[in-house]
Amino acid sequence: MFVRTLVALGALLSVGNFGPDLGAASAAPQPAPPPVSPQAAAAGLIDVRTVVPDAVIDLRYATPNNFVGFPLYPADARCLIHESMAPGLATAARILRAHGEVLTFWDCYRPHDVQVRMFQAVPDPNWVAKPSQFARSHESGLSVDVTITGVDMGTDFDDFTPRATAYATTGVTPAQQANRARLRDAMVAGGLSVYPGEWWHFNGPGAAEPRPILDVPVN
Repeated sequence: MFVRTLVALGALLSVGNFGPDLGAASAAPQPAPPPVSPQAAAAGLIDVRTVVPDAVIDLRYATPNNFVGFPLYPADARCLIHESMAPGLATAARILRAHGEVLTFWDCYRPHDVQVRMFQAVPDPNWVAKPSQFARSHESGLSVDVTITGVDMGTDFDDFTPRATAYATTGVTPAQQANRARLRDAMVAGGLSVYPGEWWHFNGPGAAEPRPILDVPVN
């Protein structure tokens, strides 16, 4: 099934149904990412650059620039998403690309053990999802944390203040609100939904459904 899905995905990309039409923001052709690990492939995970080749990958949890202050991922971590996210992300990227803008990805698939460590650091389910016996959201590759590259959204990633909520107005300028709305509109056009508590967090269809925990390395 997975192989057939990838074949179908490739066919769609080739005819431009939701593929990487680089448009206004295009630069030099991007090299194809290397194949994902056998474990990732078996779980239906793909590298986001296969469908958003101009994506800026800035995985904060592979660096000390995050809320725990030290890396949680290996330095060679990849932005992996469930294959069902591909059409929506490609659509969102194409809409933004038409205006000369590109997506930056801050987080994608997140291993369960990392989620556990995050909750230990900030044991508040209002800001960090409490780990369970099932995988949801990032743990199943069905959520992404994104921004528009170089655009002022009013807060940085993982800002644990009310200003970080998706529809915040207090402490967020009209221009920053408009920037968030532009990101939301593009993602919603791709069938993704914003998590109200974080302007950068978007869920694909089925992200909230409980799934088996994946034992897949992020690299």
